[in-house]
Amino acid sequence: MTLLLASASPARLDTLRAAGFDPSVRVSAVDEDQVLAAAGPLAPADAVLLLARAKAEAVAREVTGVVVLGCDSMLELDGTVYGKPADAAEAVAWWRTMRGRSGVLHTGHWLVDTRPATVGCLSQKAPDGQRSPAGTGRQATIGATASAVVHFADLTDAEIDAYVATGEPLRVAGAFTIDGRGGPFVERIDGDPHTVVGVSLPLLRRLLASLGVTLPELWSASG
Repeated sequence: MTLLLASASPARLDTLRAAGFDPSVRVSAVDEDQVLAAAGPLAPADAVLLLARAKAEAVAREVTGVVVLGCDSMLELDGTVYGKPADAAEAVAWWRTMRGRSGVLHTGHWLVDTRPATVGCLSQKAPDGQRSPAGTGRQATIGATASAVVHFADLTDAEIDAYVATGEPLRVAGAFTIDGRGGPFVERIDGDPHTVVGVSLPLLRRLLASLGVTLPELWSASG
């Protein structure tokens, strides 16, 4: 059995590989801004779930016989949502707002089972109690959002400028990572740290179980 990751994120891919998965990758062509605009105002936890679903379902229409995983992440701080910064100046401005404070990193997860044996449509309560949106017809589908509180260090202006100059913050939600140069700038995480990297492994396990898929099946597929 194959897990197909509908994401270009190297951090998500590395996290899955470190956990014993060997996913294939196919990046969707979803226009995230268009998807959000069409949906109207959403809470951040719902927005990332919607985008994860859009990515997974877009890729699922092109494949069969695999389980597709779509993910999306956003940082929420005092009601403001931070995706990927548009440029270095914006990343610097964000960090000057974030330093010494705490935000919530939301990561939406969506699975679509395209195996031919799938019968009917699965649309059920997600493992964390969140109601998943309607399914996609013949394909089993389920999703949920994981959230973790991130406590940022009180960086100096020089540290912020140096970190942004590395280019790392420009490629990630919230303009920070914990699995790279940004790790020393996060004091503490309340919740699953994998959520902050971009894919919650415990939540993924529960979602896969809801589709009747066990982790050893995917381990065997990875060899």
